[in-house]
Amino acid sequence: MNAETPKVTFGFWLYLMSDCVLFAGLFATFAVLRGATFGAAGVGDFLDIPFVLTETMLLLTSSLTIGLSLLFARANNRLLTLAFLAATLALGFSFLGMEVSEFGKLIYENNGPNASAALSSFFTLVGTHGLHVLFGTVWMLVVMAHVAVRGLNESTNRKLTCLALFWHFLDLIWIFIFTIVYLFAAL
Repeated sequence: MNAETPKVTFGFWLYLMSDCVLFAGLFATFAVLRGATFGAAGVGDFLDIPFVLTETMLLLTSSLTIGLSLLFARANNRLLTLAFLAATLALGFSFLGMEVSEFGKLIYENNGPNASAALSSFFTLVGTHGLHVLFGTVWMLVVMAHVAVRGLNESTNRKLTCLALFWHFLDLIWIFIFTIVYLFAAL
């Protein structure tokens, strides 16, 4: 094990915990402002649960595929590692496409972030998660390039492990978003 590995691991966990604090603040803001519609539509007024459930299934499936890529990396199988990373990437881009479509539709219907405090907090929370997914897909492309060029070694496996932890973290955050933002608003 490289002497830097414990520092990298600690630093990465510290980053994930800081992201937990960020999302906790965004969830608290949403909880406080979700009823502040001032005559505009509330989150529950425009929900398309089957659409969001499809988004959720895409993201949860991507958690499986990135886990499989990590297993194949540890088995030193470069081809299957890259194949499952590509599948994860496709699922991540599909999720992002659906989120952009949802946001575009809401803005087109005058339910954008400027319509009310509730919608502003909705767009901020869901959009911040989406930006994290976008960052994760860019990071995944970089890791895929490392695996393709440098092969599977201690360095690329550490990068892949950090990426997988980040991706699983995003899935966990999405489960909370799906439950608190979408399902509770549908009740």
